[in-house]
Amino acid sequence: MHIDIVPNRKAAPTLLLRESYREGKQVKKRTLANLSSLPMAQIEAIRAVLRGEELRPVAQSFEITESRAQGHVQAVAWMMKRLGLSSLIASRPCRERDRVVAMVAARILAPHTKLATTRWWQTTTLAEDFGVTQASENDCYAAMDWLLARQERIQKKLAARHLEAGGLVLHDLSSSYFEGSTCPLAKRGYSRDGRQGTLQVEYGLMTDDRGCPVAITVHEGNTADPATLLPEIQRLKQDFGLESFVLVGDRGRISQKAILSIREHGGIDWITALQGVSIRAWVKDQTLQPDLFDERNLLELSHPDYPGERLVACRHPELRKLRGHQREALLQATEEGLQKIQVRVAAGRLTGRDQIGLKVGQIMDRYKMAKHFTWDIQDTTFS
Repeated sequence: MHIDIVPNRKAAPTLLLRESYREGKQVKKRTLANLSSLPMAQIEAIRAVLRGEELRPVAQSFEITESRAQGHVQAVAWMMKRLGLSSLIASRPCRERDRVVAMVAARILAPHTKLATTRWWQTTTLAEDFGVTQASENDCYAAMDWLLARQERIQKKLAARHLEAGGLVLHDLSSSYFEGSTCPLAKRGYSRDGRQGTLQVEYGLMTDDRGCPVAITVHEGNTADPATLLPEIQRLKQDFGLESFVLVGDRGRISQKAILSIREHGGIDWITALQGVSIRAWVKDQTLQPDLFDERNLLELSHPDYPGERLVACRHPELRKLRGHQREALLQATEEGLQKIQVRVAAGRLTGRDQIGLKVGQIMDRYKMAKHFTWDIQDTTFS
C-alpha cells in the first residue's frame, strides 16, 4: 500500500490510499480510501507506517541525560543587567567580578554557605551563564576579599545614583549573634534577634527614601546606637558630597543628645520619634490630649522643650489594636502565673514571705505587668 497525490487544477490535490496488484502481466492500482480530509501531519505518519517505520511519542524519542533549571536564573540575570550591577561592582570584566555577581544571584535564588553555593549552582544554568563553572569555595572567599577592597568605590556610585541634595536618607542599626571566638568585632551586647548571652556583631544600613541600599558599616557588638550616627553624617558630607539632607531614624538612632551634635554640622534636618517617657509626660500635663484625635489622625504642635522643631502626633488605629491584643495576652499570662503560685501556697508547697515574694517577682519581671495588679503576701498565704 501507498499514498498517491492526485493534482487538481482548480482544487486541492486528492490524497488516496491505494494498493498495487497484478492481473496477469499488468500492474494495477486499487483505491482503498480517500484521505483528502486528513491534515498533512497525519498523512506523513501513515506514509511512515506504510514504509515499515516505528512511530513513538516525541518524549520517547530522546534520552534525557541531564536537566537543569534555567528560568529563575534568567529572570535574576535580566534584572541585574537592567540595574547595571556588573558595571557598578567593577567597570572592567574580571574573574572576581563574575564570581561576585554569581554569588549575588545565588544569594537571591537559594541562600547557602559558600561551599553549598558552588555545589548548588551546578544544578542550574547559573554557573555557565555567569562564567563560574570552575569556581571553588576558596575562589568565592577570595572574590569577597576583592569586593571588600572596592566597597567605598561601590558605595560612592550607589550614593550618586540614589541620593540627592535635600533628600531623605534612612539609617538604622541592627545586629546578629555570632558563633566563634576569632572575630574582633564580636562583643557581648544588646541582642536584636532574641539570642541573649551570645556575642553580637552590629551593622548599620543606609538607604534612600525608597529603601534602596546605599552603604553598610559593621560595628563592634557592644556599640551604642548614637555612637554610630556621627560617622555616618561625616560620610554623607565628605565621601558622598551631600551638603544638605534629611536624616530619618528611630528614637534610638537619633536621640536628643545626637540632635545637639547634628545641629553643629548645619544643613541637616531630621525625622525621628520621641521617647515614650516624653509622650506620657505630655499626656499627663495635657499638652497632648488624646481626645483631639477624635476629629483628626494627625496633629501638629509645639513645645518649649523642642524649640524650632516641628512636632507631629499621629494616631495609629492598627497599632493600637495590636498593642491592645499584646497587653491582654500579657495580663492573662501574668494572671495564670500568679494563680499557679496561689495553688502552691495553698497546698503548703511554697511558704515564707521571702520565697513567695521571689516567685511573684519572677512573674512580674517576665511580663512587666506589675502596675496592673495588687497583692498581699504572708508567710502562709498569698492573695
